[in-house]
Amino acid sequence: MSGRASTERLSRLLAMVPYLLTHQGIPTAEAAEHFGISEDDLVQDLELLFVCGTPGHMPDDLIDARWDSGHVYLSNADPIARPSRLAVDEAVALLVGLRTLAEVPGLHDREALEGAMAKLSEATGEAGGAAGSVSVDVSSGGESAVVLETCRLALREHRRLHLSYLVPSRDERTERDVDPMRLVSVEGRWYLEAWCHRAEGVRLFRADRIETAQLLDVDGTPPAQATSRDVASDLFRPSPDDLVVTIDLAPQAAWVVDYYPVESVETAPEDAWEDATQRIRLRTADTHWVRRLLLRLGAGARVVDPPQLAVDVRDAALGALARYS
Repeated sequence: MSGRASTERLSRLLAMVPYLLTHQGIPTAEAAEHFGISEDDLVQDLELLFVCGTPGHMPDDLIDARWDSGHVYLSNADPIARPSRLAVDEAVALLVGLRTLAEVPGLHDREALEGAMAKLSEATGEAGGAAGSVSVDVSSGGESAVVLETCRLALREHRRLHLSYLVPSRDERTERDVDPMRLVSVEGRWYLEAWCHRAEGVRLFRADRIETAQLLDVDGTPPAQATSRDVASDLFRPSPDDLVVTIDLAPQAAWVVDYYPVESVETAPEDAWEDATQRIRLRTADTHWVRRLLLRLGAGARVVDPPQLAVDVRDAALGALARYS
């Protein structure tokens, strides 16, 4: 049995005990249907429960399970009779996540979500109060809010958009027509994923860099070759419009080349920082993740270009150090 199957079975067994204790005599077919398994699988689970119990492993320490009559009876399982409950930190995380989701504009079936939150808050007690003191802001103010609403309208009506978009790496405002594919929120930022007719490819546009978004009376259905990115692992796919970042790496940071989308790798030049053995270049539309990487690398890396990124990383490191003191 695979690790995942074993974990699923253990979760089912832990849920099965309290359920069967409160449904004594339930037909085996009904019990199997409740847990979404076959009757043969149910019998195998009961056979396993039959040899489980508290330490000592004497007959009166083990769970007593009977099913020969076609009905299930369970006893001697009081130590695990109580249904599993969320820990306070688990319940807080779940409630905060649900409340954050409820604030996302354009959410469908909000009534069901609010009902689930109300039941969870009532059931968790202390966690409900703790979760109420935590807030996550996924909204955007000012012009970004207008841009987001225009993008949502374009998605609903399958219409093309004309964007005035700021490319920070060149400090340049570009004009382009796009066919919207979706809006996604990643690490607190909104992105429009769309087929860009200027680039003839799928691009991610940060909402706060879209200066204006104009609806066009043109069908905005993306072409067949437009494929969405996996934003969890592919958010920072480089494009020709991205900023080029040059970094020198010491030997202990050489692993970066294997784990990040590096555009080029070369031996560090003679005039480089004395510990540097490699000079890498990468492209990125957003330096936020690069700053985090550099802070993680510490003395194992130095920014060569652009100079402002080096200043930002230094200031962030000094700020973190000040908190420790």
